[in-house]
Amino acid sequence: MEYKEIVSMAFASLQSNKLRSGLTMLGITVGVFSIIGVMTILGALQTTIEKGLSELGTNTFQIQKYPATLFGGGGIDRTKYNNRRDITYDEAQQFKRLMGNDAKIGLELSTGAKQAVYQGKKTNPNLRLAGGDANYITNNSYTLAYGRNISDEDVLYARSVIVIGDGIQKLLFESENPIGRELKFDGRNYTIIGVLELKGSAFGQGQDNFALIPISRFLINYGRAQRSINITVQAPSQETYQSTMDKSIGAMRIARGLQAEDLNDFEIYANDSLVKQFQDFAGVIRIGAFVISFISLLTAGVGIMNIMLVSVTERTKEIGIRKSIGAKKNNILTQFLIEATVLSVSGGLLGIFVGVVLGNVVAASMSAPFVFPLDWAAIGLLVCSAIGVGFGFYPAYKAASLDPIEALRFE
Repeated sequence: MEYKEIVSMAFASLQSNKLRSGLTMLGITVGVFSIIGVMTILGALQTTIEKGLSELGTNTFQIQKYPATLFGGGGIDRTKYNNRRDITYDEAQQFKRLMGNDAKIGLELSTGAKQAVYQGKKTNPNLRLAGGDANYITNNSYTLAYGRNISDEDVLYARSVIVIGDGIQKLLFESENPIGRELKFDGRNYTIIGVLELKGSAFGQGQDNFALIPISRFLINYGRAQRSINITVQAPSQETYQSTMDKSIGAMRIARGLQAEDLNDFEIYANDSLVKQFQDFAGVIRIGAFVISFISLLTAGVGIMNIMLVSVTERTKEIGIRKSIGAKKNNILTQFLIEATVLSVSGGLLGIFVGVVLGNVVAASMSAPFVFPLDWAAIGLLVCSAIGVGFGFYPAYKAASLDPIEALRFE
């Protein structure tokens, strides 16, 4: 028998038992779907997180009261950090003086759910307002489109000036230049001095519905009580990054009045710490998804073997006729292996398709980009092929080993 004929007969046999073939494929589909779906979501999340972390400028790290956390805090005891003293504006200014010109130091605070109004036009109350200094824009990877940045004098005299994001500019000043205009933001009047370029979204949140005022004006308008300053530090280069961080720890300890035996009562972190936190989280999810998929695929493999054994029993007489007219043992073995492998790989392909589609639907709901986990898809197909051959071999061997005389007598 030619190989082409063997393949044709294998497909014909599968088509003649559509329901059985479909149910057999379903187990493989579920197993592959579970791993591909999870890996698709994790891949999209990783891309989103890396993009979101890029809002922190190059060679930049942060100092703040609380540790940076993802995914619900990672089991961190918040009580310890709630009991810490806030980082005051005076401490932050002293830290900035101690650091001198060795790095770009940015001081910042923020608040959300604010609304802007201009000549009767209003935005939704979903704007974020930050208080910062001249280094805020650079340290947070914003770019000034036109106008000017907040200056040291603006901070010194607590001027009521504001730099607006691209989202606000498009909503309220689509047909006019906003520079010099009076804007009411959260019920207070500010003079617009600059407009930021479009930045996009990070962690599923828009970065352009945003405005920046001098941090001194922010503290006057919203008060100093229960506010802890966030400090961003940008090292001059990657080579000086670690030495700048070491100096920052010492300067912050001095600004906080800590003694040599005292532990740090502040957190210092960079992008890599958050990336590692995500990787640890993702690692646990991957292990869980792998275990579930392994159990599902193992069960599906046993199902394929049972279905193929039933098929061998049902087709015993057919096998006897084929052998009696010249079909060789290898021909029968190959046909049944092809049937098992086709079932397994077809189920795997369907599982990959469903996993990628549903995984990206979930990712899209979190404003994450489209992801196709090519490596895991390739692994899934290889595993499905191995399952088809491995679990299909015994039924195929049993079929190929049938005695033609006994097979012809089978009723």
